[in-house]
Amino acid sequence: MKKKILAGILAIGMALSLAACGGSSSGGGSGSAGGSGDSGSGSLTVNIWDANQQAGIQKIADEWSAESGVSVKVEVIDWDNYWTLLEAGVSGGQMPDVFWMHSNTAQMYMENDVLLKLNDYIDKDDAIKKENYYEGVWNLYTRSDGNIYALPKDHDTIALLYNKAIFDKYGVAYPEDSWSWDDVYEAAKAITEGSGGDVYGYALNTSNNQDGWYNFIYDYGAQVITDDHKGTTIGSDEGKAGMEMCRKILSVAAPQSVVAETGTDSLFQSNKCAMITQGSWMINSFFTAEYHEDYAWALMPYGDANGNGQCDDGERYSAYNGLGWAASASTKNPDAAYSLISYFCAEKGQMEQAELGVTMGGMIGVSDAFASAFPGMDVSAFTRIEEEGSLYFRPYTRNTTVWEDALQQAGAFLDAWQTPDDPAVMAQACENAQKIIEDAIANE
Repeated sequence: MKKKILAGILAIGMALSLAACGGSSSGGGSGSAGGSGDSGSGSLTVNIWDANQQAGIQKIADEWSAESGVSVKVEVIDWDNYWTLLEAGVSGGQMPDVFWMHSNTAQMYMENDVLLKLNDYIDKDDAIKKENYYEGVWNLYTRSDGNIYALPKDHDTIALLYNKAIFDKYGVAYPEDSWSWDDVYEAAKAITEGSGGDVYGYALNTSNNQDGWYNFIYDYGAQVITDDHKGTTIGSDEGKAGMEMCRKILSVAAPQSVVAETGTDSLFQSNKCAMITQGSWMINSFFTAEYHEDYAWALMPYGDANGNGQCDDGERYSAYNGLGWAASASTKNPDAAYSLISYFCAEKGQMEQAELGVTMGGMIGVSDAFASAFPGMDVSAFTRIEEEGSLYFRPYTRNTTVWEDALQQAGAFLDAWQTPDDPAVMAQACENAQKIIEDAIANE
């Protein structure tokens, strides 16, 4: 079958014939051959992009190796180079045997059959059942024809991080789980003004949508991408209300020029910022930071859309995303590759991942231990959001990066980010964003 080109992501120079590389349909035996790269006999290469997770993942992989006799080397490659090297591997180079997939690019990779199809393995694997995993993550890695190309590695949520020492210094009450975004605005304003601008009450990196501005839109009743992945309501009155709240907070927060130069995490850890929102994948960075004893987490604030002063259903959202464990369709050892993926994603591996503080699970009900993995730091806000708020899956379409990148540019939200004093600019940006997304989807 003729392969489509992975426009904007993959540069496949010629059609790939993978019929002979799909692997056995056996239930995940260890096998003996090496991977598609330089992995030797009885070995697999695993690529990830987060150094914080390397030790825990290697530990779990080593346990699988002790059972299977196949060695595993977990290699960390930074985000940008990760995708560049994976693209090069697809184009005729060497792909890792097992690796992470992400919502930004999964659809494009799955369309071209460069990932190992897992259906036959799953059918014979009692440890992997669809109903045990977060629906959004499972569905993300399932192609429209029902073929499955990755298993849920994890899920992540967002929480509000604050510095107690800064709040104490400026006499502002700590954030509470009952806070709305209006409360965040008032606290941020008090700290920014109280410090004479020396310390910012809040910082938002507008390039980070999942842990930042996306959540405002959902809190006020709109969607960046509709559930059918065919539209958006970002330009609706509800979308504009959410982004107006975002604009309001930005007006008393660190300027985007400062954020671009320093970054929100660095501002926070250098005691120049009192509050940020951040994802569960970053907990360890703050847990091990110099001033970690001053840090605390609260539930994501809610959007008081109806103005009644209380959090009603549908007013407190957190984005959630989930990585997938995938394998190369050209791996020389598909049985071992699937066996390792299954070990990572079955209950034992998922539970250990949470207990080690690697990340929360892609399997439902195994993440409570994660909240206890950081002694002295209460991170339960990340797990409680599922009971005390609502989750929405990180918005994606077939080619997410096209419209996602365009939203950051002039003609979309860039002017509103940089000069957050004019509500009209933000409202117009929402209308422009509506068209940008609709046009991008129409051209997919």
